[in-house]
Amino acid sequence: MEIRHLVSFITIAEELHFGRAAQRLHLTQPSLSAQLQKLEKSLGVQLVARNSHEVRLTPAGREFELQARQIVAHLDRAARVAKATAEGRAGTLNIGYNLPASRHVLPDTLVRMTERHPDVVVSLWEKRTGPQLAGLSDGSLDIAMVYGHPSTSDFRYRKLLHRVPLVAVVGRRHRWADRPGVPFAELQGQECVLFQREQCPAMYDAIFRAAAQSRISLSVAHHADDPGATAHMVSVRPLVGFASLPRAISMGMGSPGSGSVAVKLSDPVPTLDLYAVWRAEETNPAVAAFLDCVESADSPDPVPSPEPTQFDDARPMTAAAIR
Repeated sequence: MEIRHLVSFITIAEELHFGRAAQRLHLTQPSLSAQLQKLEKSLGVQLVARNSHEVRLTPAGREFELQARQIVAHLDRAARVAKATAEGRAGTLNIGYNLPASRHVLPDTLVRMTERHPDVVVSLWEKRTGPQLAGLSDGSLDIAMVYGHPSTSDFRYRKLLHRVPLVAVVGRRHRWADRPGVPFAELQGQECVLFQREQCPAMYDAIFRAAAQSRISLSVAHHADDPGATAHMVSVRPLVGFASLPRAISMGMGSPGSGSVAVKLSDPVPTLDLYAVWRAEETNPAVAAFLDCVESADSPDPVPSPEPTQFDDARPMTAAAIR
């Protein structure tokens, strides 16, 4: 059974006249009759009855017409979807993101994506940098929005946000809890709780780079890969943890009922840049469509001012604001 045979049969069913059907299909009548015969032979039933006076469908032919129309319609739809997917106008897209991307990149990007490519189904997954890059490698993610950019040639990247500041996270009874900020050098001798580097290499390196600039050594006494776990640990022990300022704000550090407080770091302020990352050998056209909807840090109308205050809901960057 061939698709052209189905199309020919549907045309015969509509015209009930071989001459007109052949004309519509740009075939000769003998060619059209031969196609019908091949179709009937493949099915083992007679679909069309004809004599010198009329052409009509048999009961089997009437039922087969309904099914044949559905088959052709499904194939047409499949062809349209395939073409749209190849052009990036349809398909699926799995995007990983972190908190700054959620607040400052995704809202406007998703609006533009929906307006320009309404048939692309976007799924969102909040993950830390390491799991996002692993998702790109194994194909479970198409785009990652992460701190820092990978050095491997397997990925390409684009900067989205400049200078996301990091803060120290301490318990309410810690001696830093009421201070508006502390120089990074005061971390000398403090016991710290830190995540494993593979969870977020760029943040990990930014912390140790600031320590090197301050000519101090960090004392990592405990590890906690989850920001919530860090907040709990510092609330009951005299430890110092680290978080991005957006994460500290989102977790309500310093608010009534919170056992942890975010304290500004200075001299230097450890900061991170946010990047969109995708596979160098990308085969999903929807990736390019999505990236076209993302404003980069170097665009004419970039994501808000790179000053630390951009992440504080437009409030002044005061101790009260981050505690």
